[in-house]
Amino acid sequence: MKFSVERDILADAVAWASRAVPHRPPVPVLAGVLIEADTAGVVTLSSFDYEVSARGEFPADVETAGSVLVSGRLLREIANALPHKLVRFDLEGTKVSVTCGASRFSLATMPVDQYPALPVMPETSGTIDGAELLAAAQQVQAAASRDETLPILTGVRMEIEGERISLLATDRYRLALRELTWKPGSPDISAVALVRAKTLADTAKALGSGEVQLALSSGQGVDLIGFSAGGLVTTSLLMDGEYPQVRRLFPESSTITAVVSTVELIEATKRVSLVAERNAAVRLVFSEGELVLDAGHTDDAQASEAIEATVEGGEITVAFNPSFLLDGLNALDAPYVRMGFTQDTKPVDFVGLDKPDGTPKSEFRYLLVPIRIAG
Repeated sequence: MKFSVERDILADAVAWASRAVPHRPPVPVLAGVLIEADTAGVVTLSSFDYEVSARGEFPADVETAGSVLVSGRLLREIANALPHKLVRFDLEGTKVSVTCGASRFSLATMPVDQYPALPVMPETSGTIDGAELLAAAQQVQAAASRDETLPILTGVRMEIEGERISLLATDRYRLALRELTWKPGSPDISAVALVRAKTLADTAKALGSGEVQLALSSGQGVDLIGFSAGGLVTTSLLMDGEYPQVRRLFPESSTITAVVSTVELIEATKRVSLVAERNAAVRLVFSEGELVLDAGHTDDAQASEAIEATVEGGEITVAFNPSFLLDGLNALDAPYVRMGFTQDTKPVDFVGLDKPDGTPKSEFRYLLVPIRIAG
């Protein structure tokens, strides 16, 4: 195998392919990135961890076709460190030489025949705007659980009905719903998929803002989701298990509502929570024209801050985990937030507004369970 390619093209392809290299591979060969060069002048880099696969291809000046398996970690570090010049790969026996300008590296190879076959990309189900997919994935990721003891909640439930996709995530204390449109291959498509939240967010970020092809495959005991754009392809096994029916938790109406500047509430929460002990709550007291935040109920430190608010339906006091509150406010990506209350112990519905008296931006909703106030 012998080929040459520009350093930046190589670095981008290696960064993509190495994303599926496991930190602690169950077998040594999974620590590698498979490099395949063909006579048509295309080089493909692949990785696989038995759950997620990544494959990227780029044009190159291929002198000799072939394939080789090398350490993904070393290849990534070398590609990032090389000068911005032409890079030459040359397989010499059991070693691969990487030459770029005056720099030369020699990498040991691993047995290609022991590397598992990558899953086949399912047939494309439709296309979606990459920028919108990224925004949606990041919004719902904020509510997905990080606790692997209950793995089902580390996923995002993707519900597809025709031109509508709904993303749902929860960790039992908060719930996020993001709805977006796409261009399905079939107008009557109906499907449900449970994707790892981190995989979805990382993939959307790496694919960029162009058109992304989405592919779903189910059957034969193997369920896959695939994404591709610009020569980059990734597949992921879907998660097994029954996701809780969380959509019904969103209230149909609220007896009390409050509208506040999102930025003001974020900054006030950050300041007041400085005196909150670990896992302690920040209390929010809503009254006519005002929201007062306070925290710290010990002799060591206390803090309070008042900001303007439009409150309708009466007064109410709730308390939140400040980190969960900030996650939701940042995910809203709106100048104003409207909070809907039913009771002081019931989940609070957060939606974004473009202006204080504007129509709620219904494509994203965040539901947060209050912390019970002692006494």
